[in-house]
Amino acid sequence: METISQFQLRLAQTPQDVRGAGRLRYRVFVEELGGDGPAVDHAARIERDAFDDHTDQLVLVDPARDPEAGDHVIGVYRLMRPEQYQQAGRYYSDAEYDLSPLLASGRRLLELGRSCVDAEHRGGTAMFQLWQGLARYVARHQIDILFGVASFHGTDPEALAQPLSHLHHAHLAPAELRPRARSHQRMDLVPAAEIDRPAAMKATPSLIKAYLRLGGVVGEGAFIDRAFNTVDVCLVLDTARMSAKHRDLYTKPRP
Repeated sequence: METISQFQLRLAQTPQDVRGAGRLRYRVFVEELGGDGPAVDHAARIERDAFDDHTDQLVLVDPARDPEAGDHVIGVYRLMRPEQYQQAGRYYSDAEYDLSPLLASGRRLLELGRSCVDAEHRGGTAMFQLWQGLARYVARHQIDILFGVASFHGTDPEALAQPLSHLHHAHLAPAELRPRARSHQRMDLVPAAEIDRPAAMKATPSLIKAYLRLGGVVGEGAFIDRAFNTVDVCLVLDTARMSAKHRDLYTKPRP
């Protein structure tokens, strides 16, 4: 366990931490975004699925909150390493994207998912602190490539034509590392010359922009996830291509 600022960062192992992570995920993905799923426990207000038994959850904890009340977890990152993938038999992203290029790369993969921060702590240091913990996890497990789906709210791709088109034209993954949406929704809805880049970036979620700053790229096509009320893109980050400047941004402690 590490203490960062006033928060504590650790892998969820106790029943309280696991429940707290599920409660935070419920607040964000179900109550805020309108998502649902067969394993969601609405009575207990816990968001979960079949992959939780085969993953690690990096949690950021506010020690001032009561763990018995289930609201002490204020940040979550769900992580699946290759060894856990072998146990599960597939990645979460497999349902939305053909991951063959990544699987054939021979590189060590880490799937990122269910990333969320409590509403009271967005815009502060919580996401930065999760990223610092993620960087240490990546180093410890010798990860080469990070990937996972990230979401835009809503299921109308036309309403997201500017940011989706900008991602396609400016940040498309190289062919050898490019997942492809299984239920293919084109992202190149606007010609490159007609993209309003400031507007496109403003409409892009902060998490996606953070990946782009680190050198992240996207797969081909978007996936409309109606169960979670989102339009998803597949992000890929090759750790070998990160610049020292951007790596330091997320791994060095702030003064």
